[in-house]
Amino acid sequence: MARINPYLTFNGNCEEAFNFYKSVFGGEFDHIGKFKDMPENPECPISESDKNKVMHVSLPISKETILMGSDTSGEWSNNFNQGNNFSISINTDNIKEADKLFSDLSQKGKIMMPMNKTFWNSYFGMFTDKYGIQWMVSCALDGDK
Repeated sequence: MARINPYLTFNGNCEEAFNFYKSVFGGEFDHIGKFKDMPENPECPISESDKNKVMHVSLPISKETILMGSDTSGEWSNNFNQGNNFSISINTDNIKEADKLFSDLSQKGKIMMPMNKTFWNSYFGMFTDKYGIQWMVSCALDGDK
């Protein structure tokens, strides 16, 4: 069964914003990682100014809801538009479901990152649908799914 959560994008102040959200909702971050924590990739170098930005943070709000976010970086920061800086994140139980949702929702849209295995042990992809809504689809790779 798919679960949908909000994913917020910031322009360098994600950690500050999520510390504020944590003070309001309580709890602890499930994960907070910076761009400097990513494996180095010569095809996508991280600038010094982006290394301490948040690559991903997740804050459980309830049993069913997780607030997630990141800072924008590199070439993606040119498209940052405050007020339209969110995506809908879909987490699925298996790869087949992830592929179907990605394929169906991205029809006539713009694929930014096709579904693929990631270094954070997930099967993940991103796109903007034909209505301009940004989506992320993810399936944890806890073994064969």
